[in-house]
Amino acid sequence: MRNVHLLGVSALALAIAAPAYAQTTAADNNSIAEIVVTATKREQTLQDVPISVAVTGQQTIERAQVRDLIDLQSVVPSLKVSQFNATGQTNFVIRGFGNGNGNDGIESSVGVFIDGVYRSRSAAALDDLPEVERIEVLRGPQSTLFGKNVSAGAISIVTKKPQFEAGGKLEATVGNYNTRQIKGTFTGPLSDTLAVRLSGSLNKRDGFFTNLTTGNDVNDRDRWSVRGDVLWEPTDKTSIRIIADYNKINETCCAVSSILNGPATLVIGSILKKPISDTTKVFDRNVIFNTDPNNELSGKGVSGQIDHDLGFAKLTAITAYRNQKNASFQDIDFTGADISNNRTANSIKTFTQEIRLASNGDGPLNWLAGAFYQNEKLDTGRTITYGSDIRAFADALSGQVPAALLGALPAAIRPALTGKSNLYALEFLQSLATPTLVKPGSTYFQAGQGIDDYYNMKQTSYSLFGQVDYKVTDKLTLTGGLAYLNDDKKARSNVVLKDPFSSLNLSAVPQFTALGLPGNLYSALGALQFFYGNDPTHGPVNYPNASESGELKGDKVTYAVRAAYDFGAINAYVSYSTGWKAGAYNLSSDSRPPNANGVGRTAQPENVDVYELGVKANFPGGYANIAVFKQSIKGFQSNAFTGLGYSLVNAGEESVKGFELDSAWRPVHWLNLTAALTYLDPKYDSFTGAACVNYDTTRCPVDPTTGRRPNFRDLTGDTPAGIPKWSFSTSATINHDFGGDYQGYARVEYDYVSKTQLTETTPPNLSSWDQNVINASLGVTNTAKQIEVALWARNLTNDNSLISTFPTVAQDGSYSGYPNAPRTYGVTVRKSF
Repeated sequence: MRNVHLLGVSALALAIAAPAYAQTTAADNNSIAEIVVTATKREQTLQDVPISVAVTGQQTIERAQVRDLIDLQSVVPSLKVSQFNATGQTNFVIRGFGNGNGNDGIESSVGVFIDGVYRSRSAAALDDLPEVERIEVLRGPQSTLFGKNVSAGAISIVTKKPQFEAGGKLEATVGNYNTRQIKGTFTGPLSDTLAVRLSGSLNKRDGFFTNLTTGNDVNDRDRWSVRGDVLWEPTDKTSIRIIADYNKINETCCAVSSILNGPATLVIGSILKKPISDTTKVFDRNVIFNTDPNNELSGKGVSGQIDHDLGFAKLTAITAYRNQKNASFQDIDFTGADISNNRTANSIKTFTQEIRLASNGDGPLNWLAGAFYQNEKLDTGRTITYGSDIRAFADALSGQVPAALLGALPAAIRPALTGKSNLYALEFLQSLATPTLVKPGSTYFQAGQGIDDYYNMKQTSYSLFGQVDYKVTDKLTLTGGLAYLNDDKKARSNVVLKDPFSSLNLSAVPQFTALGLPGNLYSALGALQFFYGNDPTHGPVNYPNASESGELKGDKVTYAVRAAYDFGAINAYVSYSTGWKAGAYNLSSDSRPPNANGVGRTAQPENVDVYELGVKANFPGGYANIAVFKQSIKGFQSNAFTGLGYSLVNAGEESVKGFELDSAWRPVHWLNLTAALTYLDPKYDSFTGAACVNYDTTRCPVDPTTGRRPNFRDLTGDTPAGIPKWSFSTSATINHDFGGDYQGYARVEYDYVSKTQLTETTPPNLSSWDQNVINASLGVTNTAKQIEVALWARNLTNDNSLISTFPTVAQDGSYSGYPNAPRTYGVTVRKSF
């Protein structure tokens, strides 16, 4: 096979480390051998794949301490992975596009596939990675090759198959924060046609944060997984692979720090005399919760893949079933006061079936055709309950009634207020509204009140897809792809409001106007209606109902066209592709009936268009790849967290222009250099329905008669938050042969992200951060005994930054954030046999 120097971002590390993929020759020991990938559902070299794809191999995963998909972004700069307020809430973003975090009704725009099996929710892809052969990150729409939710890209994880030669690997790691990790895999034959692989992992660590209220750690690790893999090859034309896995997570997560204490939070400290966070010490990694957050997740699944060579084509069928459960508990006011707590849970049962046929032969025409089917049942919800300090908090926020107004109280209710020299506005309201039914101080804002916010959804999806490559000449190849996607969601809500104050229609209290109640007092009361205060019904409207079917259907034809030309040392391609993601349900209490004063139930589908030009060049000892693109999403499903729920709306259009550069150079046989650069220039071409925020007083002025802001603001022409303009990753690896059986290496890696406003719901001065992270490893291998000992460190210089920010729950004007992980280090010992 010819040498290929055009590889993915991390392919060089794979090439120099894994003998099966990268063997140098005596004639040119600086060359990089070709890498075979399956990005297009058939085996091709990266040189011949005319799409933007990054590949991370096993050795890079081990040396860079990539333990899960969150760590993967350190070697793929165009990929961003974030974990927020729960272990199961992980968001994948490629080229600035991707969503779905926190709201189970929204699926990600980035599809995750493990051994060809689609993982429908991010929590299902969090288990520690098993024995991995490679990870492929495909940028841009992939609808003509993958069956589901790949409008922004796809992450394909390929694990090692069982082998017909006995072997395995054991790995143990110890590190700071009392890190203890054990991984093992064993493989071997049971017969001439049957082989198995058994893998397992145990991952424990103390928390990065300390809860100063309870004294316990937060953001710890406590997870384990097991996996069985059977490969049967009855003939040289047929193989059957069956995989079963189970993983369990029970962790105290996740830490939230206050980054600005607004008036409401300061009230907790000054009037309630409860602990609040010191915003000057965010990176001391201490938190103030009155209870510790807890997360319990379990995932199990089984899949079967059949490959059969029909002669003219290869038939592949993949069948899978997964069951994912997630439960969490969190103090959502993030203070030492007992104001509000949140219990969430979901259960996701997913069945998928894929079948495809790929042509064989070396003729000018190659084709692939397939179909994909998914059936999923989702039960999800939360229960938010007020705690013992809620009434004191509400009284303090509502303020006291001016003494001049007390004399205007109706005579019938004055006895109820006898002896009260300091009358809070909340008690005043109760007395005015229904003095015979409401007892001041004991009706509104009581412990146990809140909201039950529960939903279930059944989803059926299928797609038909195909792609044809035609080699016009030895140099020119034309590609055309077509896909039909169909999605049907049936949802049902069961929301019960147990907060009687939020149910009040304050404008229906005639005494307010008669008494001339000050606007700021009225505003304070309106702001205390945490649920449905801005809804005409002042309460939930469950669905299906007489006007809402609870069903969301959609379908779309997407396509891709591409021309690739081989100039020899340079390959080039130009492409145009489209993508689609189905509509989504807003499964949160911010959901409102159509045309109501609030956010809609659903978001319409996303439609993606991408123009891309790529050039792949190789030179002696190295390669350089560049892809220039313009990508736009019409109907982008914006899912902004507003403090209590999610504002799900469609942006008119969001676009991004940019380029990706991947390069590597091996100037001498002992030195390997890599560099990857991503530039993104995003823009809201049209977005008139963005969620209103506290800090944007120009576009979101407070109505003094209601205490409410408008629901929406116009962000047309603005730069979308959360998309860094520059992302850069580089690494240097030195290899040294000590003679005899000993070899060593030293690797250093630098990751940079330019200063970026993380979220649009938080002021830029609070939520704009950059990242400068250095990771390093140093290892020695005894090739005869197959033992490796490695010292490693991640975030070596202890760079501090925030992962994301958001408006603090029920504390208007306060903001919170998620600090990044501090410096971690340890030693890993691996034994292969």
